[in-house]
Amino acid sequence: MIDITGKIKTHRQAIAQAIVKVSSRQTIDAILNKTVPKGDVLECSRVAGLFAVKRTSDMIPDCHPLPVEYTKITHQIDDLSIVAEVEVHTIYRTGVEVEAMHGASVVALTIYDMLKPIDKNIEIQNIKLISKKGGKSEFSDKLKKDLKSSVIVCSDSISAGQKHDKAGKAIIAKLEKYNVNNEQYIIIPDNIEKIQETIKNLCDKKTDLLIITGGTGLSKTDVTPEAVKPLLDREIPGIAEAARNYGQNMMPYSMLSRSIAGLIGETLVIALPGSTRGAKESMDALFPYVLHIFKLNEKSPHGN
Repeated sequence: MIDITGKIKTHRQAIAQAIVKVSSRQTIDAILNKTVPKGDVLECSRVAGLFAVKRTSDMIPDCHPLPVEYTKITHQIDDLSIVAEVEVHTIYRTGVEVEAMHGASVVALTIYDMLKPIDKNIEIQNIKLISKKGGKSEFSDKLKKDLKSSVIVCSDSISAGQKHDKAGKAIIAKLEKYNVNNEQYIIIPDNIEKIQETIKNLCDKKTDLLIITGGTGLSKTDVTPEAVKPLLDREIPGIAEAARNYGQNMMPYSMLSRSIAGLIGETLVIALPGSTRGAKESMDALFPYVLHIFKLNEKSPHGN
């Protein structure tokens, strides 16, 4: 099975369709009049479809078990065709299109099984996905301009050459994945004045996105939040909260992070943990969703 532990939970939906064609109007009349010997075809197939949706991971090897929050199964008679639609919702890390299609398949097979004693020429004509929503692609904004980003690594030991940076490079790799080009990669010591000077310089250069890694912990040298907060025009608490909440599911020590985010003019500044794991997980939690702020700025009368 594909590893989905790094994905965030979102509201996901899918609708699938199955069409069963019978050979005569008499068969349709038997369905509508509920005179089929095996019972109420539409209701029995609906119940079978509900069971199938919930048991999808038991039947399809690579499907993840997931919470099915809602399922709706409807039938429509179109001449000699029975059109069944299966709609499935979940709030989870992976989609429900296979659940919807599995449900539609079993609805169609149940209809076939119940009608075969009275109609020898039934056809299951097609089973297909009609639509799906949710997941990372649903929240990837197409921006009018290319974003300029910079990454600052705050670490006494790395700036002194005693250690090699991994967190900053991991952040840059994540940015490239979302077509955000990093223009500046700077390593500086844990010093409030130096951090503030570097931030101001990059904001003056009209950097769109500034990500700082390091100095968000609780040691005496961790001063990044103290350096960043006085410079912010508008703090955005939800960004740091989202990163901590995501990290808490992976590592209970994430509650100790003092990540901070906000706007300095039109530059989005985000301060993330200095550990490679913390930086990676924070980027997974925030991207591409946080880029929506630049979409909002495009719509604003004050935006560029």
